[in-house]
Amino acid sequence: MPPISESRRTLLQFVIASVGSSCLADKKIFAKDVWPSSKPIKIIIPAQPGGGLDLIARTMADKLTQATGTSFISENIGGGGGTIASLATSRAIPDGQTFMVVNISTHGTNPAIRNLPYDSMKDFTHIAMVGGSPNVLLVGPELSKLNSIEALFNELKKKGRPISYGSAGPGTSSHLLVEELSVATGIPFLHAPYRGIGPALVDVMAGRVDVAFPGLIAALQFIKGNRLKPFAVTSQTRMPQIPNIPTFTEIGMPDFSSLQWYGISGPAGIPTDIVNNLNSQINRILKDPQIMAKFDAETLTVLPMTPQQFTTFIDKDLNKWKKVVKERGIQVDGA
Repeated sequence: MPPISESRRTLLQFVIASVGSSCLADKKIFAKDVWPSSKPIKIIIPAQPGGGLDLIARTMADKLTQATGTSFISENIGGGGGTIASLATSRAIPDGQTFMVVNISTHGTNPAIRNLPYDSMKDFTHIAMVGGSPNVLLVGPELSKLNSIEALFNELKKKGRPISYGSAGPGTSSHLLVEELSVATGIPFLHAPYRGIGPALVDVMAGRVDVAFPGLIAALQFIKGNRLKPFAVTSQTRMPQIPNIPTFTEIGMPDFSSLQWYGISGPAGIPTDIVNNLNSQINRILKDPQIMAKFDAETLTVLPMTPQQFTTFIDKDLNKWKKVVKERGIQVDGA
């Protein structure tokens, strides 16, 4: 190869310098100005179409589209109790184009009891809490004559046998909460797992199972129809939908609390400016009275948080369930 002339060398250096400057400029623009760009942004829903996760994802997607002028689109990826969607999100490019609705199942109870192909903390950037709804302790016809949770606990302790409870399946919050309640009260419980909370509540209503501990979202129709009797909720304050039902804090169990929580996360490594931008947009949306009323109708209380607060919240929730699993020696098939 012939030697490069001085003029060609000067020209090549100029081109390289120009390209380098352009790249640096592009990176600077990307970091501050481009996100969100005109390219559609995906919010993954870790479930089949229909239900509460769809409502949350599509509501937030619509409002974010209006707020930013960029299309936020929802995509349902069901299967594996949210594992498939979570894995897909964790492996996405962290460029602010892929997010998902995370919840107590995908990043709390499931990781506490199963060996999953993702780490709830290390493989994700947790961006914003949307809100939460408590669980509620329900009983069937035999125990519905009792008028307080103290009376209920006394009655259960006198049974002389394990108290059967229906759950939405092994490793769900409706399973682990009753196991935590057993530790707190000394009442022996016998797990009757179902494929979803609906069939479990039907059997409690029919008297085939003693109690259940579902989320208030699923339980409210049974309560309003006087088909199942509630005794206490796991929220910090009473719920407006059932204002006469006390919290566990009120009955002297301040550490016994739980939320069916929902938030927005993405793959690990999303730039901080994008995280803060999206967090601000979501928190602004959650202050909209119409959005608050819409979620309240679904028993979902909005809970705006910073990214740091949301990350801490998930870590604390995960460790809470890990402790329950360890204390009770709980194992599930395929874990």
